[in-house]
Amino acid sequence: MGLSRLVMPLSSEPLRLGFSWQRQRRWKKKALFVVSAFALMASVKALAAGNDDGLNAQRVGSGNPVAGKEKSEAGRCQECHGIDGISSDAKIPNHAGQYADYLVKQLRDFQSGERSHATMSIMAEDLSATDMADIAAYFASLPIMPGSGAAENPWASNLFKNGDLARGIPACRSCHGDKGKGRLADSVVYPLIGGQRAVYLRSQLVNWKLGSRTNSPHGIMNTIAKTLGDDEISVLADYLSGL
Repeated sequence: MGLSRLVMPLSSEPLRLGFSWQRQRRWKKKALFVVSAFALMASVKALAAGNDDGLNAQRVGSGNPVAGKEKSEAGRCQECHGIDGISSDAKIPNHAGQYADYLVKQLRDFQSGERSHATMSIMAEDLSATDMADIAAYFASLPIMPGSGAAENPWASNLFKNGDLARGIPACRSCHGDKGKGRLADSVVYPLIGGQRAVYLRSQLVNWKLGSRTNSPHGIMNTIAKTLGDDEISVLADYLSGL
């Protein structure tokens, strides 16, 4: 169910529609793609020129976002994660503005079995390294996901900004950045979590806590999540989603 399996064959247009109509249709489709490509490349340049956290130029990575737009549509990534990188289902993560290298790592982990998911393990199965880089570059080039604007919680805010030394929990922002928009440090990509779906964040923190997900660097997320109670996980997920 990789890219090659998911692309549906185009049906032939009836001959009665006429060659000139088909040629005009193809020309319009090609023109629309060219306009979309220019618009997408402009957004990539704007992203690279930004200095939100000094690392925006590194979000897109080595892939081709224009090719990634087509591949993510053909591979049905956009059906779940949205053409704008914002999912329509609270259980499915947003990808808009996520670091491309982080997305590539997750796809590789799904492919290798280091991370398991009923749908994503199948979706990643046949993707090449180029496919992964391009699809990730497309989502990374999109405007960074905005926070939901949820009310601030003092406990969650303090944990995010300062951590909890008594329990050995580092400040969330020390890895994920001041606004939770991710960062790259010492060749490790810390993902964007600010503005991510609260339901998704909650599920992943639970997975880290239970050990059903173990693919963070040096198992740091398992160590942190195990110290959190269920209520704390819910409050923290809501807070992060609002950033």
